[in-house]
Amino acid sequence: MKEIIELIRSSSYTIVFTGAGMSTESGLPDFRSKERGLWTKFNPDELANVYALDNNFEEFTDFYQYRLREIDKYQPHEGHFVLGKWEQKGIIRGIVTQNVDGFHHDAGNRNVMELHGTFRNFFCNQCKREHIREEYLYGNSHCEYCDGPVRPGIVLFGEMLPEEVFNKAEIETSKADLFIVLGSSLTVTPANIFPMMAKEHGAKLVIVNREATPLDHYADYIIRDKSIKEWLIEVNEGLSSTILKERDE
Repeated sequence: MKEIIELIRSSSYTIVFTGAGMSTESGLPDFRSKERGLWTKFNPDELANVYALDNNFEEFTDFYQYRLREIDKYQPHEGHFVLGKWEQKGIIRGIVTQNVDGFHHDAGNRNVMELHGTFRNFFCNQCKREHIREEYLYGNSHCEYCDGPVRPGIVLFGEMLPEEVFNKAEIETSKADLFIVLGSSLTVTPANIFPMMAKEHGAKLVIVNREATPLDHYADYIIRDKSIKEWLIEVNEGLSSTILKERDE
């Protein structure tokens, strides 16, 4: 742990990459998990895609309104707020995330690259005008301007990742001298290219995840015995102690 704290303290460009494990520690269930209530109401494999948007819009909307209500039951955990504080203090430069819940923004992060889009934004799939989240949640699923289908600003199966966000994530990753993965299985492509991209540009790689990942053998440090929240809190305390010690000296 001391070595990782020193790495973070001395890094000039740290980028964090987060996956579902970051959000599930807030209590938010992974929607892919069949051991949750979502699967008793919907089949995400049939609804989280472009075909459902075009051909089964009513059930598509019911599904995403339900998901949005589920997200609204939860909030960022203390680890999210540690990352928000770190960005504000310049300890990290940005976050690349696979998550769509918006918790990083809620916790104070600003340079967040949301590879799979976000539930913070809603727009008309036809005229592209933005719509208000609360209106969507409470039943307004058609655009008042063109009567087109309103949808969440997340990437559906069958769609490309947002090019501008992806390109920015590539640029930020290529600058990193330290790249920290938090709560990702690193099995979803193309999002999982970023840790290897960082390594190829000379960054140290830290992976914090309960389960093994396909990229573990490339990592400089692997942490599996702590939750992400516990690890972030512990590292933050260590960084604070290091800074205080330096000031005392």
